[in-house]
Amino acid sequence: MFVMQAAHYTEEHIIAYPVEYIAGIDLYNAGEFHAAHDAWEERWMGPVSPDEKLFLQAMIQSAVAFHHLQIGRPGAARRMYLMSKEKFSRLGHRVFMSLDLEDYQAQLDRALSWLLAVPDPRAIEPPNIEPPVIRLLVSHQPAHK
Repeated sequence: MFVMQAAHYTEEHIIAYPVEYIAGIDLYNAGEFHAAHDAWEERWMGPVSPDEKLFLQAMIQSAVAFHHLQIGRPGAARRMYLMSKEKFSRLGHRVFMSLDLEDYQAQLDRALSWLLAVPDPRAIEPPNIEPPVIRLLVSHQPAHK
């Protein structure tokens, strides 16, 4: 498992970013969406910049969308997906904390856009989805970039 995780970020990222952010990435990539939410929320509740707070909230909501799908709540998943999209839009960064937000959001859309295709996502059989894989860019960026 650790060999697989190593490809998602570098030693530089581990040094540059808060442990909660890195832990949340590991949990998210392992499909532990509720636990990823908890890790990121721990950081989000602390004294962080407004941009980092908005970024973490968007990440939390995207993780919670997948958690809701895991427990059979597509309506709640759709709400979280839309809320995360709105926050990423407000953030207005292409890259934040070394995450390519355009790529991440494209992965989110591929996995979750079916939730928006019908008036009530509970009315259709959920397709097989591939959640995004979070991989940090090799050249890390400070939290505000």
